[in-house]
Amino acid sequence: MLEIRRAEDGVRTWASEPGEYYHMLDGGNYGGLWRRNDRPPQQLVGIGFAAQGNFVGMPYKRVCFSPEMEWVFKGIQNEAFLGDFGFSGNGAAGFELDRTDRRLDGGEHVVFILAQSFDEGNKFMLVPEEVLTTYSNVSGCSSDQARRSDMVYFRTESGAQIFSVGSITFCGSLPWNNFDNNISTLLQNVIHRFSCG
Repeated sequence: MLEIRRAEDGVRTWASEPGEYYHMLDGGNYGGLWRRNDRPPQQLVGIGFAAQGNFVGMPYKRVCFSPEMEWVFKGIQNEAFLGDFGFSGNGAAGFELDRTDRRLDGGEHVVFILAQSFDEGNKFMLVPEEVLTTYSNVSGCSSDQARRSDMVYFRTESGAQIFSVGSITFCGSLPWNNFDNNISTLLQNVIHRFSCG
């Protein structure tokens, strides 16, 4: 059984009425965003919701050239963009953009930002939990810097490996050109690494 209480913040399809912020099935704990309940997604998967736009996608640009992460990009030769195609919004980064935030990730892991996509066309808006005032945001960086998608990798202390893409439209780039593309190659590299240790 799953109980969802939207509470007073975040993007949601309805506004909860008074008294509906608290869960019934777990002893009355406060519902709503993980971030507001001291469990930001950045601690679990390295990234969290930052911006949302219409069903439009953009490419990623590789930003990590660490030899330690070269395995992620095996078979992708000097391509300027990753995922500048796709059946969902025409790009691998879109609709919802998730990014890293060092203030929220707990600092427990070395997070490698592999690739990034910035909203250069101003087609996305910061989500409510990112907005501080009409002129500033919670992250402290410019809105242009905050409206981005980060593709990340890290290992936990227990040895678990985490790979997050920070986008809803990522999966729409996988079948492009009958799966013969740099997004499919990248994900195949990650799955191979995870399955082989």
